[in-house]
Amino acid sequence: MEVQSAVNSTPISQMNWQMDAADKFKLDTQVKAINKQIDAERGRAASHELGKDDFLKLLITQMSNQDPLSPMENTEFIAQMAQFSSLEQMTNMSQNFERLSTMMNTTAATNTIGRAVEIDLGDTTTTGIVEAVTREAAPQVKVNGQLYDMERVKAVYGVQ
Repeated sequence: MEVQSAVNSTPISQMNWQMDAADKFKLDTQVKAINKQIDAERGRAASHELGKDDFLKLLITQMSNQDPLSPMENTEFIAQMAQFSSLEQMTNMSQNFERLSTMMNTTAATNTIGRAVEIDLGDTTTTGIVEAVTREAAPQVKVNGQLYDMERVKAVYGVQ
């Protein structure tokens, strides 16, 4: 007994399952739009960079889809694991450098408290005593009741 399509009376075994280029493009566009919508709803942004999680997923996929009669060589596997380890260490070092940079920026800003500073406002400058400092990756100094980015501090003078 031949099973027939629910859409028309053509037997399923006789249906053409090939898609032409236009249909493939349309389907691909719809899938991408749906994926973007899902990512937006979950609060994720598209990235063009591969991280260590992506590398591990690729390695697992490669291993699970390899030919059982011709599996991956041990040396290839070891080389890929070494690459993964190196990537992980570089990621950790990058995060540590970011933390160190933040700490150094905050320390530099804190050292200006109570000192006179000259602040570049683009077409003009202002001077005053640093009253307070924010503690963040890009610290700000409070001068004359106004917050300025530490990058705008042109000069720091001794206590007057």
